Amino acid sequence: MLKHSEPAFYLDGIQYQSHYFSLPLNYDDYTSTPDHVSVYMRELVKTENKDRDLPYLVYFQGGPGFPAMRPCSNSGWLKRALDQYRVILLDQRGTGLSSPITIQTIGHLDPKQQAQYLSYFRADNIVRDAEAIRKYLNVDKWAIIGQSFGGFCSLTYLSIFPESLLASYITGGIPSITRHIDDVYYATYQRTLDKNSEFFDRFPRAQELCNRIADALLDNKTTLPNGQIFTVEQFQQMGICFGMAGGPEELYFQLETAFVDVNGKQELNYGFLNYVLGQQTHLTNPLYAILHESIYCQHNASNWSAQRVRASYSEFSYQKGASLRFTGEMVYPWFFDQLETLKPLKEAAEILAAKSDWPNLYDIEQLAKNTVPVAAAIYVNDMFVEFDFSRETLRSIPNSRAWMTSEYEHNGLRVDGEKILSILISMTEDIKAIQ
Repeated sequence: MLKHSEPAFYLDGIQYQSHYFSLPLNYDDYTSTPDHVSVYMRELVKTENKDRDLPYLVYFQGGPGFPAMRPCSNSGWLKRALDQYRVILLDQRGTGLSSPITIQTIGHLDPKQQAQYLSYFRADNIVRDAEAIRKYLNVDKWAIIGQSFGGFCSLTYLSIFPESLLASYITGGIPSITRHIDDVYYATYQRTLDKNSEFFDRFPRAQELCNRIADALLDNKTTLPNGQIFTVEQFQQMGICFGMAGGPEELYFQLETAFVDVNGKQELNYGFLNYVLGQQTHLTNPLYAILHESIYCQHNASNWSAQRVRASYSEFSYQKGASLRFTGEMVYPWFFDQLETLKPLKEAAEILAAKSDWPNLYDIEQLAKNTVPVAAAIYVNDMFVEFDFSRETLRSIPNSRAWMTSEYEHNGLRVDGEKILSILISMTEDIKAIQ
């Protein structure tokens, strides 16, 4: 199972140790699907504690489709965690150094094979990977921390292997465990409209700049530095930054530089176009685009929910003379027509969008009798995870507590992680005290 480990190195008083594991692609049927994936984890411990028998804390990254953080210093939530834990940073399967999914790695498969392979990369198997590693390390129980999609993984862990957990800390990642995917997107679109209103109210010139950019894209064939045609729909996707602290400000300052005078004619600035390209993370992390909607599916197909629900919000359909509105983290079928590295995955994406036999990610009965201390930071103004749905879910999970705050956006853990994790740890200690 353990493929190999690498020699440790040290940064800012922390020992970093890397391990690679060979784990089943399909835990439910080894016979028909004997393939394996390589799963990477990095174990961190304060140098002064490396010989101490400390409990483990496993970090589940947001996404889906993104690797764990690569910290360069003992700071943020990690600093608080290392005071009492050994920390495992897990590259979820399909990301980072864990059998990464790109057109390079699965391009040799036909669309049906691609879709079948990709179907094994949801939260249930991410959690099974972690559980297999726990057993290999001979750890009786460990704690978990999940940010955003990592919180979704945490509820899956609580559903499948609750006996393996000491505590669960969740930040910006309590999903609905009962609602249809369309309900999620109706709520998300409304939140996105709210964020648009805040943005355009704050920056009086922003609407003029956005409409000029959109009109320029409609009037002229414009390409990004990778040769990809830049469209209004792609421009609208930049609204994903509205859900992050500092994101609206950064976008506005980029809008200010969007045009450059070339021989008396206004053109979109290469620097701005290069910035746009850098924000299109789907190009390098296709798993997000392919599986994002599936994280809301239990025994039902997504059928491109975000695209269907968008039809109810005419504000997002830009035409000249209208006021452009940005979208957010939604995934659309046109991604696979417009984004260069996604085009070869179009047929596989269509197959997965129509897939209706997804296994359940959450065991509602098990969660209803939960005994693991769960502490969650729920952000009132979260653009990506609906506040009301998070409260609804936590009401059905015993031994859980919510810290509801409007102080942070979705990326609160990155902004003020030491404080947030300290509060969550304290909350779980209170739960333990009265159990």
